[in-house]
This record gives sequence, structure tokens and C-alpha cells, in this order.
Amino acid sequence: MDAFTFYNPTKLIFGQGKTELLADELVVYDRNVLLVYGGGSIKKNGLYDKVTQQLEQAGCTVTELSGVEPNPRLTTVQKGIDLCRENNIGFIMAVGGGSVIDATKAIAVGARYDGEIWDIITKKETPEDALPFGTILTLAATGSEMNSGSVITNWETHQKVGWGCVFTFPNFSILDPVNTTSVPKDQTTYGIVDMMSHVLEAYFHPAENTPLQDRICESILQTVMEVGPELIDDLENLDHRETILYSGTMALNGITQMGARGDWGTHNLEHAVSAISDIPHAGGLAILFPHWMRHSVDINPARGAQLAERVFGVDRTGKEDRDVALEGIDRLSAFWTSLGAPSKLADYNIGEEQLDQIADIASANGIFGNYNKLGKPEALEILKDSL
Repeated sequence: MDAFTFYNPTKLIFGQGKTELLADELVVYDRNVLLVYGGGSIKKNGLYDKVTQQLEQAGCTVTELSGVEPNPRLTTVQKGIDLCRENNIGFIMAVGGGSVIDATKAIAVGARYDGEIWDIITKKETPEDALPFGTILTLAATGSEMNSGSVITNWETHQKVGWGCVFTFPNFSILDPVNTTSVPKDQTTYGIVDMMSHVLEAYFHPAENTPLQDRICESILQTVMEVGPELIDDLENLDHRETILYSGTMALNGITQMGARGDWGTHNLEHAVSAISDIPHAGGLAILFPHWMRHSVDINPARGAQLAERVFGVDRTGKEDRDVALEGIDRLSAFWTSLGAPSKLADYNIGEEQLDQIADIASANGIFGNYNKLGKPEALEILKDSL
């Protein structure tokens, strides 16, 4: 395996009823708070009232930023930065899914930076500080509640950029499965696809001697595949919500990539797709990932066969590794489809006339991917297969 240093300072507060501990966590932070949330679902399900009561109990003065969109926009981030500066905000509270948390990370850094936050997001400048922030997660999917990553979309330039730094780990995250029971079926499915994709990105790496890393990844995938369909059939089941919530966090808090750097080319390609079409991120991943896997199968057929056998139950008897791997990919695609995920770009009205632009965006910084090195020709091939 590769040498590594692991760092994750986020305090994780997990379990039913833990939302009520928010006021206790806020004791050590500035009481001038920016509350960040999305389109209003937290008001419909009662979480907004719980959170504001906790903020009041902690003696906080609250400024609100609502309306954070899926694929959070740079313009929304800038609104948050402006509110922080205008109201002397000292702490940010994010209540929502990955998009809300991703936007909050950018706001936290931007509020302590005199220049344009887009320069930091695009790595032209390096941040030196950020406002502290906490999260209450409402959607099991991105893992943003316990990592430093953030993805922000600049709709004017059609760029969707992943970034992060040491200052963008949440100070604390409260994960209460009760807050996820109102998530509808389609968003639940997208969350399952997203977390599985994170694990698969980590699984396909060029490092050698990673038996424990492999087993960690495989166990997360197996758990999600066992519980995911049961949850889809019983959306208010707290036990299932709890398991999927924990799985989503473990899928991308760094543990799966200790000693082995994953590929992440499919995420880069999907970012290019949704940068021009604004489709759900996980919907794009459900379409692209199986095609990326088929395109990559000959890099290390034994690795693909191992995944197919251990996770997807493919019988290897009398078969070549390549054939076993391909059968596993088919089973992955069928599993996602059975949950209601899309299977082709045409499901989002994306046609061949858009593919060249998408490939240009994906390869704008040159070759991408750590396991399978992709340029524009390879990106186009995967995109065409995904139509």
C-alpha cells in the first residue's frame, strides 16, 4: 500500500434524538450565527423549528440563507459570504444535505478571504482560514458531513469544480436518522448510488497490497446493497435509515482511501455533464459509472473479478477474470436500475450534440483519473456508450 497520513477532525454525533444536543455543541462558538438551508423541506418536516429552538436556547443571533440549490451555485455562495460580512457572522450552521454543506464550506472560507472565492475553488489561491461551522445532515449521500470536500458550480462559465482544504472539515456534524425519514424515494435512491460510487472510486486504485482497504470497501457496498432495497420499500424505517446514513458517512470520510488513492475520473466526467445540464449528480453517476468500469476492465481484470465475486455474487468457476468482472458490472447496473436510477443520458434529454462540449469540460485540465488515465477521446467514448 502507499504511505499515508490520515487526518479527520470532525466530531461525529450520531443517533436518534441527537438533534437535541445542538445547543450544547454551540456553547464554545460565537453566538452570531448564519443558518444555511435549502428549499424549505426542513420547514415542512419540523426540523427548522427544532433547530431554531436550539439556537435560541444557546442564545444565538441568527441570520438566514435559504434556497441553496442542488449543485450549489457560486452566486448562492457569494450571497452567504456577503451575509457573513454584513452581519459579523462568527459561526455557520448548515442544515440539509450535501449541497447545503458544500455551499457552507465555500461560504466559511470566503468570509475570511478578501479576494474572489472562485479563485480558491479553482486552486488559483490558497486559503489561510475559515469560519467554524457545524452541520445537521438530512440526506444520506455525499459524505460532506465528515470530509473536507465541496463541489461548487459556476453556471456562467459552465464549470463544476471539486475542491477542499484543511479548513473545510465541519467542526461537528449531527446525524440523526429521524431527520432523513421524510426523504422521498428518488432522493433516497440517488443517495444510495452516490455513496456506492464513492466506494467504487476508492476501490479502483493502482496501489498494491490493500487487502484491508478492499474489505472495508466491499463491506460498505454489501451493507448498502442488502439494506438499500429494504429501505426503498419502507422509507420511514428508522433502522434502515440509520444504516444507510452511517454507510454514506463511512463511504467518504477518508477511511476507504488510507494507503490507496482512488480514481475519481467518473466524478470528474459527471461534473462536466451536470455543469451544462444541471442533472442530479447521482443520476449522472448511475449512468456513467458502469460504462467507465467496462472501459477500464482490462487495466486489472483480477480486481474487477474480485469485486464481482465478493460483492455481486458472481460465480467464477470456469470463467476468465475479464468475463467475471463484466458480469459484476452488469449486476451493478441492474441493481441501480432496480432502485429506480436512470441508465442512459437520454433519460435526461442529453444527446450526442452535447457530448463534445462535455468532454471538453472534463478534460479542460488535461488527463484525469488515477486508475484509468482519461483524455478527451476516452471521455467521448464513455459518453457515447452512455447515450
